[in-house]
Amino acid sequence: MKLIFATHNKHKAQEIQSLVPSEIQILTLDDIQCFDEIPETSPTLEGNANQKMQFIIDHYNVNCFADDTGLEIEALNGEPGVYSARYAGEMKDPNLNMNLVLSKMNGIKNRSARFRTVIALYLNGEKYQFEGIVNGKITESKSGKEGFGYDPIFEPENCGKTFSDMNLQEKNQLSHRARAFAKMIDFLNQNSI
Repeated sequence: MKLIFATHNKHKAQEIQSLVPSEIQILTLDDIQCFDEIPETSPTLEGNANQKMQFIIDHYNVNCFADDTGLEIEALNGEPGVYSARYAGEMKDPNLNMNLVLSKMNGIKNRSARFRTVIALYLNGEKYQFEGIVNGKITESKSGKEGFGYDPIFEPENCGKTFSDMNLQEKNQLSHRARAFAKMIDFLNQNSI
């Protein structure tokens, strides 16, 4: 079965492909020649995931899913949240985003944060939604070489190291995205697609 993942991010697609059963092939927007700028104008992660999914349904009418992920920092009133990818500007530069978070968190003792992923799935004419959360904290500085996005400054609870200090297998055991996708994969398996 082919499932279109509404992303151009090959890292995310590889991460998900490593989680799904081998009979499910994850394809990206590049694979279906979709190079349009898909709108993400909702003020919520749920809204953005649904908006991206609906765009693929409207233009390609294929089984698909879309996700939106946000880093939600308690001391910053949930920022960057829905604006995580473009927190430091429209160039969506991960290093600038991390630097902005670290500068805003400078001197703040409460470093509690969570990553939250919401997935919207369209399958054979029906729509579904799944969520995954991992709690943790913002580190004082960047650490690690793996992963992407905010991984170098996010340390999951009871880990002692950042997502960026983990290999893909370690990260997939506890990441927000892995938790959300585990729910979707369980659903796909139970519904014997």
